[in-house]
Amino acid sequence: MPGRALILVENLSVPFDRRVWQESTTLRDAGWEVHVICPQGTKRDTEPYVELDGVAIHRYPLRAATGGPAGYAKEYGSALWHTYRLARRIVKTVGKVDVVHACNPPDLLYLVAKMLKRRGAKFVFDQHDLVPELYLSRFDRGEDFLYRAVCRLERATYRAADVVISTNESYRDMALTRGGMPSDKVFVVRSAPAVERFQRVAPEPELKKGKPHLLCYLGVMGPQDGVDYALRSLAALRDEQGRTDWHAVFVGAGDTFDEMVALADTLGLADQVEFTGRIPDADLVRYLSTADVCLSPDPKNPLNDVSTMNKVMEYMAMGKPIVSFELREARVSAGPAAVYARANDVSEFAKLTAQLMDDPAGRARMGEIGVTRVAGSLSWAHSSEALRAAYESAISDAS
Repeated sequence: MPGRALILVENLSVPFDRRVWQESTTLRDAGWEVHVICPQGTKRDTEPYVELDGVAIHRYPLRAATGGPAGYAKEYGSALWHTYRLARRIVKTVGKVDVVHACNPPDLLYLVAKMLKRRGAKFVFDQHDLVPELYLSRFDRGEDFLYRAVCRLERATYRAADVVISTNESYRDMALTRGGMPSDKVFVVRSAPAVERFQRVAPEPELKKGKPHLLCYLGVMGPQDGVDYALRSLAALRDEQGRTDWHAVFVGAGDTFDEMVALADTLGLADQVEFTGRIPDADLVRYLSTADVCLSPDPKNPLNDVSTMNKVMEYMAMGKPIVSFELREARVSAGPAAVYARANDVSEFAKLTAQLMDDPAGRARMGEIGVTRVAGSLSWAHSSEALRAAYESAISDAS
């Protein structure tokens, strides 16, 4: 029987975190009383408490990390304290939590989950990222003592979990092998775009700034996200392919935003590359509806090779062809809706981009393949079934 679920997330505010919001509303529709603890946003999701569409959202102030690992330790410590504080308040105010559902990173929220387990809750670990691989990919410090520490935290989280939710089969394999979880306690709940958010509108040629082609990047701009690879590939598109018949727009923000703007200027791309920062959904849809080719430049590294990229799913929802590097999970997600350059080879990335620019029929065919995939086996309808099954598995142990 549905009961009370408490979802913990540190990485983004809710409902800005689309995956967590989809999970919250799916559980609500299944009869659960859903509470979410998350950080406050800076420009949206700023209220400390709000009840939105039947979901109670409890938010805390959080300053995002700057600098290296020490900055993240400070951020995560603050988040852990606020999450613990709000979880205790929720239990005191509304009563027992039946399922505590913790989304990483960081792999510290199991400490709050263990506190609630002692009060009778079941723990669902929603593994958004492989934190050891994230550490290796982001900080380039190798397998040092901090790497070993995050490995220990991941093991502790697996041990505490009653059920694990994985975003794809690669992550599920990690839960089974590295985590030692029983196979019947690991469920794949893929992230899927909110289709109501991605409805194509009429293209606006003026967004191309007088050029025949618009290239588009959508997503976070962090050290592991490959925006620098995208910019270098655009320089190669100009210098090696002799193509200047394009305008590129980069939608999103992140730790390296200012650095990427500076890199575009250094590469002589300032006149052809536009950085919008985060923009409203309506403007995002305008750019994607007008784009001819979408860029997914995540370089191959221990994390990216096995991670599902939200941008790929969103490009497909908009019916757009994609250029990606050769990554295992990129192929699983996009299949023939993308073309794949050799890992981290910006020259080949540029060459494939040029080929798509010259093949409107191929672009249309790839776009329709993407729409079909997102509406079919990769849809949230399939993921929501797996989410409900994961919760049923968790609470069945309490029967």
